[in-house]
Amino acid sequence: MRVICIYRDKEDYTRSVEEWLENFRRQTSREIEKMDPDRNPDFCETYDIVEYPSILALDNAGSVRAVWRGKDLPLIDEVLYYMI
Repeated sequence: MRVICIYRDKEDYTRSVEEWLENFRRQTSREIEKMDPDRNPDFCETYDIVEYPSILALDNAGSVRAVWRGKDLPLIDEVLYYMI
Protein backbone atom coordinates (compact mmCIF):
# COMPACT_ATOMS: atom_id res chain seq x y z
CA MET A 1 0.00 0.00 0.00
CA ARG A 2 1.24 3.48 -0.85
CA VAL A 3 0.14 6.58 1.10
CA ILE A 4 0.98 10.01 -0.29
CA CYS A 5 0.46 13.46 1.18
CA ILE A 6 0.11 16.02 -1.59
CA TYR A 7 0.58 19.62 -0.56
CA ARG A 8 2.31 22.84 -1.50
CA ASP A 9 5.12 24.39 0.50
CA LYS A 10 4.70 27.94 1.84
CA GLU A 11 0.90 27.90 2.05
CA ASP A 12 -1.20 28.79 5.08
CA TYR A 13 -1.77 25.08 5.82
CA THR A 14 1.84 23.91 5.34
CA ARG A 15 2.86 24.06 8.98
CA SER A 16 -0.14 22.05 10.18
CA VAL A 17 0.45 19.40 7.50
CA GLU A 18 4.13 19.06 8.39
CA GLU A 19 3.29 18.84 12.10
CA TRP A 20 0.69 16.16 11.34
CA LEU A 21 3.23 14.20 9.26
CA GLU A 22 5.80 14.44 12.07
CA ASN A 23 3.23 13.27 14.64
CA PHE A 24 2.32 10.39 12.34
CA ARG A 25 5.98 9.38 12.06
CA ARG A 26 6.56 9.60 15.82
CA GLN A 27 3.43 7.64 16.75
CA THR A 28 3.69 4.93 14.10
CA SER A 29 7.39 4.82 13.10
CA ARG A 30 6.19 4.98 9.48
CA GLU A 31 6.77 7.61 6.83
CA ILE A 32 4.17 9.02 4.48
CA GLU A 33 5.42 9.94 1.03
CA LYS A 34 5.29 13.70 0.35
CA MET A 35 4.49 15.15 -3.06
CA ASP A 36 4.43 18.66 -4.49
CA PRO A 37 1.52 18.95 -6.95
CA ASP A 38 3.41 21.50 -9.03
CA ARG A 39 6.19 18.98 -9.69
CA ASN A 40 3.78 16.11 -10.38
CA PRO A 41 0.80 17.58 -12.27
CA ASP A 42 0.17 14.40 -14.28
CA PHE A 43 -0.12 12.32 -11.12
CA CYS A 44 -2.59 14.80 -9.62
CA GLU A 45 -4.62 14.89 -12.82
CA THR A 46 -4.73 11.09 -13.00
CA TYR A 47 -6.13 10.82 -9.47
CA ASP A 48 -8.27 13.99 -9.69
CA ILE A 49 -6.41 15.76 -6.89
CA VAL A 50 -7.37 19.44 -7.07
CA GLU A 51 -7.62 20.37 -3.38
CA TYR A 52 -4.61 20.64 -1.11
CA PRO A 53 -3.59 19.20 1.16
CA SER A 54 -4.77 15.74 0.11
CA ILE A 55 -3.78 12.34 1.43
CA LEU A 56 -4.15 9.45 -0.98
CA ALA A 57 -3.99 5.73 -0.18
CA LEU A 58 -3.28 3.52 -3.20
CA ASP A 59 -3.16 -0.26 -3.39
CA ASN A 60 -0.32 -2.09 -5.13
CA ALA A 61 -2.14 -1.87 -8.48
CA GLY A 62 -2.51 1.92 -8.16
CA SER A 63 -6.23 1.92 -7.37
CA VAL A 64 -7.49 4.47 -4.87
CA ARG A 65 -8.41 2.88 -1.54
CA ALA A 66 -9.03 6.14 0.36
CA VAL A 67 -8.62 9.87 -0.06
CA TRP A 68 -8.78 12.75 2.40
CA ARG A 69 -8.99 16.29 1.07
CA GLY A 70 -8.73 19.70 2.64
CA LYS A 71 -7.27 21.28 5.73
CA ASP A 72 -9.11 18.97 8.15
CA LEU A 73 -6.55 16.19 8.30
CA PRO A 74 -7.67 12.65 9.14
CA LEU A 75 -6.98 10.78 12.34
CA ILE A 76 -3.64 9.02 12.38
CA ASP A 77 -5.35 5.63 12.89
CA GLU A 78 -7.50 6.16 9.80
CA VAL A 79 -4.42 6.55 7.61
CA LEU A 80 -2.39 3.88 9.40
CA TYR A 81 -5.11 1.32 8.58
CA TYR A 82 -4.15 1.57 4.89
CA MET A 83 -0.45 1.11 5.61
CA ILE A 84 -0.78 -2.19 7.47
